[in-house]
Amino acid sequence: MITRHIQTKINHRVVEHNGVLYFGGLVADDKSKDMKGQTAEICAKLDDLLEKVGSSKEKLLTAMIYISDFAAKDGMNEAWLEWIPAEHLPTRATIGVAELGKDVLIEVVISAAK
Repeated sequence: MITRHIQTKINHRVVEHNGVLYFGGLVADDKSKDMKGQTAEICAKLDDLLEKVGSSKEKLLTAMIYISDFAAKDGMNEAWLEWIPAEHLPTRATIGVAELGKDVLIEVVISAAK
């Protein structure tokens, strides 16, 4: 069975299937922040969304992280590691992209167990 959570104009924020939660991409609202700041804001959003659908960061399975500036990757990693304990780190890929939108430095897509 497929359950869709938190509908927006163009998608559902989360889709659930067989106990796995698939999250759409998240970006920071405050685009004036640097890479670390945008990452920290996204992580806070993830905490909120995970709680709303009955999960937590300790249940993350995968993360796909899109960044527009590899020179700022260290800031992203700092915020990421401040957010999630090492023993709960998911699999992860970081992909460099040409552009994510005006002043968007990072977009994060995750999956998690229910």
